[in-house]
Amino acid sequence: MTVAHLRTYTINKGMMDSWLETFETLIPWMKEAGIKVESAWVNEEKTQFIWIRSYGDKVENIETAEAKFYGSDNWIANVDRIRGHLAHREIVQIETP
Repeated sequence: MTVAHLRTYTINKGMMDSWLETFETLIPWMKEAGIKVESAWVNEEKTQFIWIRSYGDKVENIETAEAKFYGSDNWIANVDRIRGHLAHREIVQIETP
């Protein structure tokens, strides 16, 4: 079974370019925690950032990977800046055979 999240982030007005630059800095931290970015894109209106991140083949991997990511010194030092881009987020968990 593959376990992933489909994440839709509504980005604060005028901050999409800055968010994209910030997101690039998150990718190595996610890889280090065991989270893989499968795909990412921006909607036509440049108001939403939509992406899929996967955790491998076990539901338990989500908890382990996210604890490592959100507990990292990188996240803790940058969380306010990262969250400052987001107006809203929606997360849908996907499990496939």
